[in-house]
Amino acid sequence: MSETPEKSKGIPLGSFFGVPVSLAWSWFIITGFIVWVFGPQVARAIPSIGNGAYLVAFVYAVLLALSVLVHELAHALTAKAFNWPGARIELNLWGGHTQFSSFNATPGKSLAVSMAGPAANFVIAGVGYVLLQLVDPVNPVVNLLWGILVWANLLVAIFNVLPGLPLDGGRLVESAVWKATGSQDRGTIAAGWAGRVLVVLIVGYFVITPLTRNQPMDLQLILVAIFIGGFMWVGASQGIAHARLRLRLPLVTVHTLMEPATALPVNSSLADVTRRINGRGGRVILIDAAGNPHGVIDEASLTQVPDELLATTPGLSAARALSPGAIVSASADGRALIGYLATLQGSEYAVIDEQNRIIGLLEQQAIVAAITGKARRDHGQ
Repeated sequence: MSETPEKSKGIPLGSFFGVPVSLAWSWFIITGFIVWVFGPQVARAIPSIGNGAYLVAFVYAVLLALSVLVHELAHALTAKAFNWPGARIELNLWGGHTQFSSFNATPGKSLAVSMAGPAANFVIAGVGYVLLQLVDPVNPVVNLLWGILVWANLLVAIFNVLPGLPLDGGRLVESAVWKATGSQDRGTIAAGWAGRVLVVLIVGYFVITPLTRNQPMDLQLILVAIFIGGFMWVGASQGIAHARLRLRLPLVTVHTLMEPATALPVNSSLADVTRRINGRGGRVILIDAAGNPHGVIDEASLTQVPDELLATTPGLSAARALSPGAIVSASADGRALIGYLATLQGSEYAVIDEQNRIIGLLEQQAIVAAITGKARRDHGQ
């Protein structure tokens, strides 16, 4: 994929090794936070620097973004080695993430792609530490930035291998459960719950530890812990929710979710429609000579027409229009069905059998209810 990101989604930074990279507007929020927190620390470490401390803090934010870029490129390039197409990188409020248009994963491949990111940070930290010992910069600003960048990459690497979503280490849990159960989605749910446990442990540590030791709480440290914990909780919860939806996809079959229906010519009268409903039951779909559905009879509207007018009133007058091409096979199911319906307009679809005869009506609400497990609401009349 090489489409240019929309302006509203951020700033395009070009491609690196064939992988498009963009900078989300939310990145400036985390950059401001880093400058606010790190600037005073620079001023205390180098008193003579004055207000330049905040410029140094901004440079640190940029260097951290470059480290995140290397981290995400490691993900993307490892994925490209497995022929996963459409890799895109976005640097944002939470650091960054890599998206793929589609991929054929296995537990091993998924784990390799995930662990490539932390591995890159470990390499940056290791090489940076060795060079720092060899060069030993005299300039205090360079020395400070170099040292903090080494430690930041080390901490990012260690943090990301913690076993819980949305961290890269969550794929360790996911892959293990996936391998054991044969279900990636069950692995994702397990990794999501592991991520929630990590949030409780991380936030609890920074809040409870000072209390047990009779020490004053560090407000900035607690804010950072809550910030990171909130990000992790949301990511873990989203992973669990999406996996649960995917587990319910096998329940999405046209044949079981459709309402029975029969077809009548589009020029039928309401009297014809009434006789069909009374004789066969089910829904009535009006079709043209080529078999294309034009509308489904709205029974509530039908009851409002006086009996003496049924024979002279066109059936279309009591029909809800169906979108062009709103036809689905009775044998369709699962992800293929969801993907196909996403290409269609409207929320109701005529169902056909192998002989292209209309046998049912499928409503979008029935699909949503099957996926989410929530009760279906009656169609608004």
